Amino acid sequence: MSEQEIDAYLAQLEEPKRSTLRELRRTIHEVIPDAEQCISYRMPAFRLHGKVVAGFAAFTHHLSYLPHSGSVLSELADDLAGYASTPGSLHFPVDQPLPRSLVEKLIEVRLRQVR
Repeated sequence: MSEQEIDAYLAQLEEPKRSTLRELRRTIHEVIPDAEQCISYRMPAFRLHGKVVAGFAAFTHHLSYLPHSGSVLSELADDLAGYASTPGSLHFPVDQPLPRSLVEKLIEVRLRQVR
């Protein structure tokens, strides 16, 4: 059911948020194809081996990538220069998907943490 819940979450968004997050969803799925799509904290996420490893959300003026760990972003501080963030979320523009190489790094760090 979670894939359909994520579809519904994305369907209610206006453009360009919808397209940008669809691209991020596709990228995350390509990087971790064995992950289960789910809803965590009412936001789309990906779970691997029982641990949530990546998620995303739309807000009024930005989109967020959520690593579901308070230390992933600080570990990649140099790679995240130019992005706004909180300890648990990376913010990016509604019309600019995160680069695949950055998503790969974010997921790699999180996977190291859960292993």
